[in-house]
Amino acid sequence: MEQSILVLAAIVLVTIISIVLNIINKKNVKRLKKEVDDLLMLNADYQERFPEVFSAEEECKRLKNELEAELLVMREYSENRLEELEALTKKAGIDRDSIQSATEKLKRDYREKKKTYDLLEKEVALYKESVDLAEFGFYSPQFEDDCSEDLKEGIRDCRDSQKEMLRDDIAIYCKTDWSVGSSRAEGKKMVSRMIKMTARAFNNECDSAISKCNWRNITQMRERIKKSFDAINKLNEKNDVHISREYLSSKLNELDLSYSYHQKKQQEKEEQAEIRAQMREEAKIEAEIKKAEAEAIKEEKRYQKALDEARKELEKANDEERAALADKVSKLEADLEEAHCKHERAKSMAEQTKQGHVYIISNVGSFGDGVYKIGMTRRLEPMDRVKELGDASVPFTFDVHAMIHCKDAPAMESMLHKKFDERRLNMVNRRKEFFKVDLKDIKAAVQEFDSGDIDFIETAVARDYYETQAMLKQIAIADGVVESNNSLFAEEI
Repeated sequence: MEQSILVLAAIVLVTIISIVLNIINKKNVKRLKKEVDDLLMLNADYQERFPEVFSAEEECKRLKNELEAELLVMREYSENRLEELEALTKKAGIDRDSIQSATEKLKRDYREKKKTYDLLEKEVALYKESVDLAEFGFYSPQFEDDCSEDLKEGIRDCRDSQKEMLRDDIAIYCKTDWSVGSSRAEGKKMVSRMIKMTARAFNNECDSAISKCNWRNITQMRERIKKSFDAINKLNEKNDVHISREYLSSKLNELDLSYSYHQKKQQEKEEQAEIRAQMREEAKIEAEIKKAEAEAIKEEKRYQKALDEARKELEKANDEERAALADKVSKLEADLEEAHCKHERAKSMAEQTKQGHVYIISNVGSFGDGVYKIGMTRRLEPMDRVKELGDASVPFTFDVHAMIHCKDAPAMESMLHKKFDERRLNMVNRRKEFFKVDLKDIKAAVQEFDSGDIDFIETAVARDYYETQAMLKQIAIADGVVESNNSLFAEEI
């Protein structure tokens, strides 16, 4: 019974739920139907406004047909281009072989013409006024120890010897006994004329080379004479006329003698100028010493007179004045002693001609780091000489690294010059006293000569130079040429 009631209740419940769901579905159907109607109306409206968009299938067919047509055109174009490229490739292969062959031929022609050019360049160089020393080598004089008069005499002897060689048919000769029209006499005349023409041609070439010879082209002029010797002998081969090797050697010897003579004359001229400059310097020093001695004597007398008067006043003075006068006497005695020492020093300098100062100075702005001038002066005020050197000849003043007073200044200067001879800045003019050397080496050499306590200033101040560099940098920054960067580190790495 209870089970029947439960089943009946369940059936009723299901029926109620079905009814409720049916009602809900009807409402949803009505709503959905309304929405569909609205969408259909909207679609119809869009179709009227945008008919081309809704004909999608037709549009797709149209685009497909256009693409197929374009593809067909592109295929035909590609096939045509491919045929053209194949033809070009084939032609390029043929051209490449011909170009490679032509290139090899050009290279061979270039090498041959380059050899010809080098030979011509070498021959032309013999007649130029200047020559690259590195190419021809530096020529060392052959007669360094001879004076100019000895060299002049040597040139005269050399020319006399050449005249004898020409008279004795040693300079230029002919081995063949020529005949002209069956006449040996005419043949001898012809040979004589050929020898004279050969001598004139060769001598003119040699005289021209000797007259133009200088330190820049001495090696070049030697080659020029040798070249003329070979060329003239080659021209006379058929005539069997020859310039002898002995005559060539004599001409080359004359060239060396002439070059050495002119060099020695120039050297003697420079030495005389140096001697005159040294004499002027010695006279200037002597005048300075005499002037200093006279001033010292005058000053000594003045202080002595003032001291005598002060002592007399001190004897007559009362107790109040005595203290001030005593101080005055003491000061005058010290001044008198200083004047006396100055007098004695000037007197000593006048008596000892070798006494003076050896100075070690540098000029970073003018010559760079590590370059020092080692010189000597006998002036009472050695800094006057340093100031003279820096007044007009160089843009910046010199820094003094050492001012060494010694009894034999020329000996110390000579020793330092010899020790650092291979480090000279100017290896030709040895009167230029600049050396590329470490200051420590100079100091060690000075201490070997004089074991006394000598102060060396290691660092060059070069104030004018470094201040100028700073000013130029600031100007460049202001003009925008360089950027100012005071940071220790870069902005980016």
